[in-house]
Amino acid sequence: MSAKTYEVRTYGCQMNVHDSERLSGLLEGAGYVRAPEGADGDADVVVFNTCAVRENADNKLYGNLGRLAPMKTRRPGMQIAVGGCLAQKDRDTIVRRAPWVDVVFGTHNIGKLPVLLERARVQEEAQIEIAESLEAFPSTLPTRRESAYAAWVSISVGCNNTCTFCIVPALRGKEKDRRPGDILAEIEALVSEGVSEITLLGQNVNAYGSDMGDREAFSKLLRACGAIEGLERVRFTSPHPRDFTDDVIAAMAETPNVMPQLHMPLQSGSDPILKAMRRSYRQDRYLGIIDKVRAAIPHAAISTDIIVGFPGETEEDFEQTMKVVREARFAQAFTFQYSKRPGTPAADMDGQIPKAVVQERYMRLSALQEEISWEENRKQVGRVLDVMVAEGEGRKDGATHRLSGRAPDNRLVHFTRPDEQARPGDVVTVEITYAAPHHLLAEGPAPAVRRTRAGDAWERRTAAPAAQPAGVLLGLPTVGVPAPLPAVTGGCAVE
Repeated sequence: MSAKTYEVRTYGCQMNVHDSERLSGLLEGAGYVRAPEGADGDADVVVFNTCAVRENADNKLYGNLGRLAPMKTRRPGMQIAVGGCLAQKDRDTIVRRAPWVDVVFGTHNIGKLPVLLERARVQEEAQIEIAESLEAFPSTLPTRRESAYAAWVSISVGCNNTCTFCIVPALRGKEKDRRPGDILAEIEALVSEGVSEITLLGQNVNAYGSDMGDREAFSKLLRACGAIEGLERVRFTSPHPRDFTDDVIAAMAETPNVMPQLHMPLQSGSDPILKAMRRSYRQDRYLGIIDKVRAAIPHAAISTDIIVGFPGETEEDFEQTMKVVREARFAQAFTFQYSKRPGTPAADMDGQIPKAVVQERYMRLSALQEEISWEENRKQVGRVLDVMVAEGEGRKDGATHRLSGRAPDNRLVHFTRPDEQARPGDVVTVEITYAAPHHLLAEGPAPAVRRTRAGDAWERRTAAPAAQPAGVLLGLPTVGVPAPLPAVTGGCAVE
């Protein structure tokens, strides 16, 4: 009898992506195997890991569930599970609107998924289990890492902020910090298996330590990462300007493997709008942080998140955002048109901006940032960079005979395929010859290719028999071949 197959569909931020790695690890630990790519619901178990940030998140979920309903009717024994933030928020509503769903679970009890699936099968009725608080820190769960060379590492869950546009704190709960020793032990285990890049992950990552009463805990953690032999690149996302202290800037500048990259959400450049958002900083404070980072790390690439059309935003408010964008000169900005998040204070505020006005402002901001991104990227032409080869970053690599990867500052680089084999995780030295707004190009021969333990790990994984579940790290670092995703910018707060 062949093993049952599973598919996990993920929506939302990096936290959800990492949670999905854990859901995959749990299912493989229970004997399931991943369905082939492109299965499109043709699996024995389909899991939706949902996001509640977008206004139309529920419509997207129910549309996808509706498309699976006839497939489930044709496949006796098929099961559908819904977890994540929308499940935490809507609870019984999901089964009422989609009665063919078998399991609903929340953000605090993802470890219960295999048990709930089995209980639903035996009892032949939907199982709904939503924990109100964290049962166990998620990193104690099995994890099927999606990459052999780069990994997410959670350092905290939850958020203590009360931004009026964001429902995440209500669904993820108050911040809960993980012990530094546990974090470092997981990183060391990942490195021992070949991982060379890690991204420290938290809803408000640089608030780390507030749960432990140590305001410098995050900078200490960055420095401790610098002492881990074999760990070549350290990134983190997403920090909050309120908690961005000088000791963090110093740790970034003085720790060689902390990359010259910062993603720090702005949301708005207007002080009145920031106040309405309950963002506990103002324009001067934000720009001051940018100045300090650039003084300490001149080549740092800084990116951000911006919301356009927040309730009450005037043309003058919007021009303040444009002013900050001109002064900060972001390498990249993830811009979003404000949309109501049901359950957030902003959804009921007066002064909701007409859609046409929001769209027009959004287009102006996008055009300005596109121009700045291109100008900043053109400054990279002629630079010699060490690029870590990535998997799946270049959609046209096959046709162009190129490889793609990330520079230390996280800029995307497409480069001529070297004569020597370069595997994902290996490092290729290239000279930048051309710049576009969203990528760099290196068209000449590569001066050097450095084969790495991360490339070895990728090679081992791809050579492994397909039937064997790859990359399962069992809880806190003990055994397994870890393998994570490349860094992704943006987070729950951005949407």
